[in-house]
Parts: sequence; structure tokens; C-alpha cells
Amino acid sequence: MDTYVKLAYDTIKMYLEKNELPDTKNTDVILQKRKAGCFVTLHKKNGELKGCVGTINPTYKNLAGEIIGNAISASQHDPRFPAVTLDELDDLEINVDVLNPPERIESEKELDVKKYGVIVQTPDGRDGLLLPDIEGIDDVKSQIEIARQKAGIAPDELISLYRFIVERHK
Repeated sequence: MDTYVKLAYDTIKMYLEKNELPDTKNTDVILQKRKAGCFVTLHKKNGELKGCVGTINPTYKNLAGEIIGNAISASQHDPRFPAVTLDELDDLEINVDVLNPPERIESEKELDVKKYGVIVQTPDGRDGLLLPDIEGIDDVKSQIEIARQKAGIAPDELISLYRFIVERHK
């Protein structure tokens, strides 16, 4: 199992079994030294989404902390889904997407739904994000529309666009 995914899995399992979190000092040295935003996504074996929570920019002292925090949030606090139970855990597929820093772009033409995630942001600071290469999202207009909806940004509101690539761990 991938190191990043194993940390997310072990975190959820430890939390559900003991109401404890792993110590980041016991994680891979790369995870202890690297800082980045990341998303933890949970899918049922049939592909149905079960939770997805993340951070655009780092909020913890290292990537290990970021994965741990987002694994708990995705499994227990995603308001769209009931919390994951211990019985469900082994039937879930877990992805960890590590975000490279976003870059501002001037046009939708600079996006590719398979390669880039998108962030839409209003002048007042509301923003929505959609990861790249999501099944069923095949065009840039849909990608931007969904990111707008996630943030409650109307189709006619002015936005700035940002793109980013991810390092996907399965």
C-alpha cells in the first residue's frame, strides 16, 4: 500500500478503534519534512463517493499532519455523508492528492480537466475547488461550473481562475 494512503487508512482505523491519532514522528521522513495542501478522498468499491476533504495550502507543520487531519475530516466530518464506521473501512478505496501550489491563469483555455484541478475565486474571497481527472467531468466548462456551485458562486459572478496539478496516491 502506498505510504500516503497507508497513513490515511491507519489514521481512520486508529481513530475509530481507539479515538486516537497517529504520532507524525512515526511517519515516513518525507511526510515529516514536506509541507503541502492535500485532499483525502474516500470511495466505496462501486465508485460512489463517501467523503472528500482537503486543504489548498498547508495548514499543519508537515504533510503527515495534513493527511491525518484530512483523513479524519473526510471520514467523519464531510457534511454530505454519514461518518465512516469501522465495518466500512476495509471496503473503501482511499486516495491522497497532494497539491502543487496553484497558479493564476487568464483563461479557461489554459485548463485541461485531466491534468489540472481548478480553483475559482471571487473578489470577496469565496472560492471553490475541483480536483483534476474526476470521472464524469470531461470538459472545462463543467469543471468550472461545479467548482462555482461548491462555493455558492453564481454563474454571472466575476471570478479569478487558478490551476494546479496533483500528485495522486492510490
